[in-house]
Amino acid sequence: MAADSTAANAGSQTLSRGIRILEVLADADRALSIDEVAAELGVHRSVAYRLLRTLEHHGLAARDAAGRISLGAGLAALAAGVQRDLQQLALPELAEVADELGMTCLLAVLLDGDEAVTLVSASPRRTAAVSYRPGHRHPITRGGPGKAILLGLPESRWPADIPESLRAEIDASRTRGYTVSHDEVVESLRSVAVPLTLPGQPPAAIAVIHVSFPRPEAELAERLQAAAANLQRASGG
Repeated sequence: MAADSTAANAGSQTLSRGIRILEVLADADRALSIDEVAAELGVHRSVAYRLLRTLEHHGLAARDAAGRISLGAGLAALAAGVQRDLQQLALPELAEVADELGMTCLLAVLLDGDEAVTLVSASPRRTAAVSYRPGHRHPITRGGPGKAILLGLPESRWPADIPESLRAEIDASRTRGYTVSHDEVVESLRSVAVPLTLPGQPPAAIAVIHVSFPRPEAELAERLQAAAANLQRASGG
């Protein structure tokens, strides 16, 4: 019985480390070396290598010619099944906003109580824009989309350790109806975001991201609010 328990614990640790690697790769803004992945996990390079080989085998991680690692295409098949209805509903609206404003537009949802995860994103077809992959996650206390989700939540559901400065920022955001950020999640990126509440779906936000905004933030927010209203009507909200 003790041997079975030890084996189960080892299996759980291996699974946990594999999931943690995917989280590390999703959060990174570039491909990582095996040494960097090992350092993030706090394990020896050989352990990270074995885990990565397993993820590669299942198409969940991939290595380039230089041996640097990024998320694999196999994740797209898994992600397609997550909140499928919401993705299908949102993508045409996000694509329209992206083309109109010339910047990437995304939808993020609340995950595990205190994190925002990008569920779907759209880039403009005619202009170069920032790439922002679905699956990217960060605390709801940082970044335009995260803070917009926070804005849409009652304070009873906020994380317990929110500083007074953020409370004051959310109060100001509530008055104007949108949130903003600069360098909070990815260095050099700005965002404008608005809350999105749809029936039967987790708290969410729509945002645009870019290195600089060619239009006033309030104008971008107005377009996002129109998109949110369109999605609410389409979902019967």
